[in-house]
Amino acid sequence: MPETDYIRWFRELSLTDLPVVGGKNASLGEMFQQLTPLGVHVPDGFAVTAPANKDALDAADAWPELHRLLDNLDKTDVTALAKVGARAREIVYGAPLPKAVEQQVREAWRTLKAASGDDLSVAVRSSATAEDLPTASFAGQHDTYLNIQGEEMLIDAVKRCQASLFTDRAISYRIDNGFDHFKVFLSVTVMQMVRSDQASSGVVFTIDTESGHPDVVFITGAWGLGENVVQGTVDPDEFYVHKPTFKQGFRSVLSKTLGDKQVQMVYAPGRTREPVINRPTPKADRKRYCLTDADVLVLADAAIKIEDHYSQLAGERRAMDIEWAKNGPEGEIFIVQARPETAISQRNALMLEEYVLDGSAAVRATGRAVGAKIATGKIRVVNSATQLAAFRPGEVLVADTTTPDWEPVMKTAAAIVTNRGGRTCHAAIVARELGIPAVVGAEHASETLKDGDLVTVSCAEGAVGKVYEGAVEFHKLVTDLTGLKRPNTHIMVNLGNPELAFQVSQMPCDGVGLARMEFIINEHIKVHPMAVLHPDRITDVAERAKVQALSVGYADGASYFVEKLAEGVGTIAAAFYPRPVIVRLSDFKSNEYAALLGGRDFEPHEENPMIGFRGAARYIHPAYAEGFALECAAMLRVRETMGLTNLKLMVPFCRRLDEARKVLAAMESHGLKRGENGLEVYVMCEIPNNVLLIDEFSELFDGFSIGSNDLTQLTLGVDRDSAIVADSFDEQDPGMRKIFKMAIEGAQRNKRHSSICGQAPSDHIEVARYLVELGIDSISLTPDRVLQTMQAVQEIEVALGRLARPAN
Repeated sequence: MPETDYIRWFRELSLTDLPVVGGKNASLGEMFQQLTPLGVHVPDGFAVTAPANKDALDAADAWPELHRLLDNLDKTDVTALAKVGARAREIVYGAPLPKAVEQQVREAWRTLKAASGDDLSVAVRSSATAEDLPTASFAGQHDTYLNIQGEEMLIDAVKRCQASLFTDRAISYRIDNGFDHFKVFLSVTVMQMVRSDQASSGVVFTIDTESGHPDVVFITGAWGLGENVVQGTVDPDEFYVHKPTFKQGFRSVLSKTLGDKQVQMVYAPGRTREPVINRPTPKADRKRYCLTDADVLVLADAAIKIEDHYSQLAGERRAMDIEWAKNGPEGEIFIVQARPETAISQRNALMLEEYVLDGSAAVRATGRAVGAKIATGKIRVVNSATQLAAFRPGEVLVADTTTPDWEPVMKTAAAIVTNRGGRTCHAAIVARELGIPAVVGAEHASETLKDGDLVTVSCAEGAVGKVYEGAVEFHKLVTDLTGLKRPNTHIMVNLGNPELAFQVSQMPCDGVGLARMEFIINEHIKVHPMAVLHPDRITDVAERAKVQALSVGYADGASYFVEKLAEGVGTIAAAFYPRPVIVRLSDFKSNEYAALLGGRDFEPHEENPMIGFRGAARYIHPAYAEGFALECAAMLRVRETMGLTNLKLMVPFCRRLDEARKVLAAMESHGLKRGENGLEVYVMCEIPNNVLLIDEFSELFDGFSIGSNDLTQLTLGVDRDSAIVADSFDEQDPGMRKIFKMAIEGAQRNKRHSSICGQAPSDHIEVARYLVELGIDSISLTPDRVLQTMQAVQEIEVALGRLARPAN
């Protein structure tokens, strides 16, 4: 390419052009050429090359002063960094564009205008030669200018964008990552604006941003231009799509969460010095998703194609960080940037790191958890950049939002807490890259948390991050999984919380032996299934209104219940796919059902709910049969619509054979026929009658899971909720050992799967040892006991002369 050729169109570029046009432009060109034919839409545009930047500085003899400013800079001196950055930007902005550069930029603008129309506006963005690399993203380090209209605005924006090579954060980032200031040049992206000011925009990751789970597409979005999502000015909507089943043709949204979307960035009216402004989002728009399910699937398809293409080029799986924008309410979705993800995907998958809280304290603030770590420090509230100089290393940074200018200080923080933002905002991305916990979207945190207060920031408890008062004890566990030997006995986990699913699934376990449906209903749906079907029967007016409000945005209350339950169960099944996930159908007792929203009007009063209206008997009773139909509809959706056929179902507290037959018939009538599409149905083995009639129950079910809590209670005649007789509740009683033996041998005799999902093996390694000796097929435990029990079981099997499975 001749040195005087300062303009390169996207259609001419590929990743091989990175040294000339920088990472962003090279990636846009790669997609424009290779992926547009596959249906991935990329706006048209051109690059102002890096040599244009260098030649301007050469002509202005800018290098001596830039060296004087930067060669001996101490970036930890925030005040000095700010002064140096400001002067360096003045030098670059003051260097006139060479005439050839300015002429070619103007000509390119006119060509683009002729193709797109007189109302052309463009985005002017940075594309440094050390930007958007697999090991260093430089995300947010340089400046972006939106809705640029006319040649004069464009020339000025190009110069300002070039000057942003020396923002404080970019200087600090280069020092931290070992880049020479004088070997990095800034190419400029000039891209046709996508009219997302009239629609929505956001960010996509082809990896779960917290756990590093590689099999999901994670999408965030809000109304208006995308800077609000990137900078964390809003709490965005969130969507998940499961990649393996999507590729198999199951086009469905795995789950979605409605964000507040407080403001939206739009074009400013008229031609002003501020081409874009933020305005409050209308209330109706805040209460609806910024993308339809169809839009989400279009985005997921594009994201998967992008990841597949870049992975093929790299010769290894490459998670991607992608920005998108929708071109008006009915327009197409465009990809406006794609770069390798550089934080979570770089983790060593063989080093399992866990943070565990050992104590508790009052919760001062909550929000979305970023990462899974815990940190303690004193609060420092920062309301503006002018307060950054007061920040001390090791403090907890609390702010409304953060901006890229704050990064030099953020790098010294113990943790970060923001009032606003989602899991793909600036604060979240930086925290992930730094390996520190962050709680984003913690509304009013900067008001309720005070300077100097000692707090503990915990992101180790699922999707909700918490700020505890004081120093709460915690510990860190690091396990090297290299060469881990897997016992023949399958080790599975008990899990009910979908928010923990992606994180827990990273453990070297064989699946989920017990997924508690009632946890999802209680924590995420919070309403009695019969109440959504018959709100008119709710006597409390306030409760009735709350139940009816839940169905806003859904076809009806039943649709709300089914969709939310399917999302919860589907998330667990997707996290462990293709490993089996055994979901126990709801096993609330009547008093627990009554505690749900609207539940009191649908539940009887029982003196002993533990052995009353629960489990299988409830499913076929007229008082709950309609509710059971909703459960079945949700499970059918997970298996048939989402394609998660690793889901198995389990019937709890099934007292009699006739009861079992009626439950299976009811399931079949709702589309869940045992054996169809590989559906396996297990039964809880938790009533002595299940053991005594195990041959007969084996004719009806594919497997048995011993519920040691109820089985011990009913075998020993001990109320497990009674503190008075607690000493008599003993899973290691000789009678319990005998009944365990009968259950396992009975399953083996009938060639049925045998497992245990009760608390006994989690609490007593002796019980686990006994079950392994009997030849049980699988043991399901709480996540914190998996690795310890796996090692113990492997040692037991070695003593028994059984060979371990190869390490996975």
